[in-house]
Amino acid sequence: MSNTQLIIEERAADIGNFMVGRLLPFRQKRAVGPFVFIDHMGPAAMAKGENLDVGPHPHIGLSTLTYLFEGSIQHKDSLGSDLEIKPGAVNWMTAGKGVVHSERTPEYLRSTDKSLHGLQIWVALPQHLEQSEPSFAHTEAGDIPHWEDQGAQFKLIAGEAFNKKSPVPVHSQLYFIEIKAKEKQQINIGEHLYGESALYILEGSINADGHNYGNKQILIAKDSTLCAFEMEAQTTVYIFGGEPFDEERYIHWNFVNSSKEVIEEAKTNWKNQNHDAFPKVVGDEDDYVPLLEPPSFKNK
Repeated sequence: MSNTQLIIEERAADIGNFMVGRLLPFRQKRAVGPFVFIDHMGPAAMAKGENLDVGPHPHIGLSTLTYLFEGSIQHKDSLGSDLEIKPGAVNWMTAGKGVVHSERTPEYLRSTDKSLHGLQIWVALPQHLEQSEPSFAHTEAGDIPHWEDQGAQFKLIAGEAFNKKSPVPVHSQLYFIEIKAKEKQQINIGEHLYGESALYILEGSINADGHNYGNKQILIAKDSTLCAFEMEAQTTVYIFGGEPFDEERYIHWNFVNSSKEVIEEAKTNWKNQNHDAFPKVVGDEDDYVPLLEPPSFKNK
């Protein structure tokens, strides 16, 4: 990225019984375009009896995007969705005014050895959609646009770029792109990007600005239209970004909104288990994650 503004190192974070690497938010950068939260899950090798179990928990004001490299997650939500997400597919759940979901190891894998590796992402909703009805969409891996260019393999996982559009039903101007290079390649894609952008190195390394950057680093660009870098052999990167919103977004636990008052109401509703505001997860009604009280708003 020949205009690197900020370099962020992946940081360890705990999501219950599973350790993840947190990529966003960061104290010096709370959002990139509409992207406000990214966790790198794994890679984790789990033995028999070791399973992912994130019980029913609520969201407002955002869309969640789950994208797996390895393994499988069973998604259930308060809309009645119940399906298994596998590598390369996209789960896109829009919380709007309120949704509840759980994420667990599928039943058929719980008593076997398995692995889990992927990204979990939150995308803030435009202000006029923060109180919309929740919705859910699943896009199979084969429906994601993919092509080869500049000696590398590209996927447009979500959004619009390169005069292409992913079928994932996003709500704002954004892009989430995968680039894989088997051999050393020069990549110059700035003309296809817009707004703010960041590059995450999953594996391998890149060269930019006379420096070499390795895996688990994220580079924030000053100007996405100047996005150019050299990929070393066997490197995979993810580029995400888009047009930022005019209004600030607040994050408190699993709630994202442009209004602190709306977040406070959501906290009260979840604490009191108000099922009008947050219906139970269909097929996972007997469990829930209690409200976590951080000391303050993360971006206050």
